[in-house]
This record gives sequence, structure tokens and C-alpha cells, in this order.
Amino acid sequence: MDPSDEPLDFLQNHSLTFLEMAFRHDRRERLEKIDGYGKKTGDCGDTVEFFMVLKGDVIQSLSYDINGCLNTNACCNAVIDLVEGKILDAAWDITPEQLASYLETLPADHFHCAELVVGTLYLTLSDAVSNRRSPWKKMYR
Repeated sequence: MDPSDEPLDFLQNHSLTFLEMAFRHDRRERLEKIDGYGKKTGDCGDTVEFFMVLKGDVIQSLSYDINGCLNTNACCNAVIDLVEGKILDAAWDITPEQLASYLETLPADHFHCAELVVGTLYLTLSDAVSNRRSPWKKMYR
């Protein structure tokens, strides 16, 4: 057998950070009484939803639900690591490139997963800002 025909060893070809984020599911929950919500479906068909709870200007909690692949799951957990405990305004600085760098071994052909997750984060942040300006909107979720 030609060595180039051997299947890749998934666990050996990914960083510990990527593996931890890919297989983590404790943040996967649909929260009620949220301050921000975002939902987006990517061209690949994966769908991401974020549920954000604020304490003042700080992102206290961010949870997610997905219909997607392991790479999208890894990106969701990575973005949560990067934004929880930060000021709402600082979360706008997160980029897909930062997610890929944080994960270390996100496959290049799955960079779109990072773009999808960051795009969903931006929708969630936008919703949180809108709800702060018009708090009555939260009652009609």
C-alpha cells in the first residue's frame, strides 16, 4: 500500500485544542431569557444558533445549537472561549482567522465553518445591541 493512500489518523493530525473544542458539548443548549440571539445557515448547509446572556456590558454566557459538522462544533466552542467574560464591544473584534489560529488545526477546506460561526456571532451581537436600545423587544421572542 502506498503511504499516501493510508487514511489520516484524525487524532494525530489535530491539536489538543481542536480536539477538545470539537468534542465538547456542554455548552450546547438553548437558553431562555436571553439578551442576544443569532441564527445563520452557511452555504455548506450547516446551521448555527447562539444564545447570549449579558451581565451589564459583559458577556456572561454564550451557548449554541448546531446542525452541522465536527469542525463547526469546534468553531462554536472556540468562539465561546474567546468572548465569554469580555465586554460586548470587544466581541466585534473576533475574526474567522482568529478562530482558525485558536484551533491550530482547523482544516483549510473547512475555514468556511469559522466564517459561519463568526457571522452568527455578529448577528447575536447585533441583536443584543438592538435589545439594549429597545428592551421591550425581548418580551416578544
